[in-house]
Amino acid sequence: MTDKDLLKDDNQSAPSIFEDLKKVDENGNEYWSGRELYPAIEYARWDGFLNVIEKAIEACKNSSCQPEDHFRQVVKMVSLGSGSERGVEDYNLSRYACYLIIQNADPSKPIVALGQTYFAVQTRKQEILEQSEYQRLKTEDEKRLYLRNQLADHNKKLASAAKDAGVKTSIDYAIFQNHGYKGLYGGLDAKGIHSVKGLKKSQNILDHMGSTELAANLFRATQTEEKLKRDEVKTKTKANQTHFEVGKKVRQTIEELGGTMPEDLPTAESIKKLDKKPSQSIEEEKN
Repeated sequence: MTDKDLLKDDNQSAPSIFEDLKKVDENGNEYWSGRELYPAIEYARWDGFLNVIEKAIEACKNSSCQPEDHFRQVVKMVSLGSGSERGVEDYNLSRYACYLIIQNADPSKPIVALGQTYFAVQTRKQEILEQSEYQRLKTEDEKRLYLRNQLADHNKKLASAAKDAGVKTSIDYAIFQNHGYKGLYGGLDAKGIHSVKGLKKSQNILDHMGSTELAANLFRATQTEEKLKRDEVKTKTKANQTHFEVGKKVRQTIEELGGTMPEDLPTAESIKKLDKKPSQSIEEEKN
């Protein structure tokens, strides 16, 4: 899934209910009302939804963001049967706040699953738009080097999160990685990807990905890291399952956007040939 794919018009694939609820303030900033969002994702009581908001605010703090920038408490006036009005607590929520709320909501609700895909893609789109460094890149080679270094950095963070979740040994981690690949690549593990891509066993899969494929794998890595931490996963089995499910969700998103499946993307020239002075930020991952 390329940045171009992510920035497509997504009106057909995004759940319209979330777009319908979106508002724009006087400064042109989009937001969602908590009072309107909670029944839309099938919460019966505001009090129950407040528990989800509290978890989302904590997740916001843990991501080094300022909650007040994303969860703005307001008082909303509602009409009473007598014709009078009274003020009730509400939150004006940014897109990122909605993303965190959906990630902490009850996953058994179908509308929550739809919202997870919608807000994950939309939040990633916003991140891309804000990456001035990435916007300055003109060539495919420049984008590959940038994304490869980003992926190397996030794979270190993913490995740390996986270790905390019970993935301790190198064999454990290889199995864990294969679960992510299987989800994203339609059942193919690292060996299968090597075969489809025509790579030798000694060649690193990530070094032969174009920017499209690197972007999809970067999304897989960042979302898995967050989910392992958010769900407080503590067993290898659950960690593997989580990685597979996130990979599968990314694959589903690519399909919804009409993108090319990663296993069908062309094999790129080794990125090491592009980076004449190998960057220390590109780690030697074993696939």
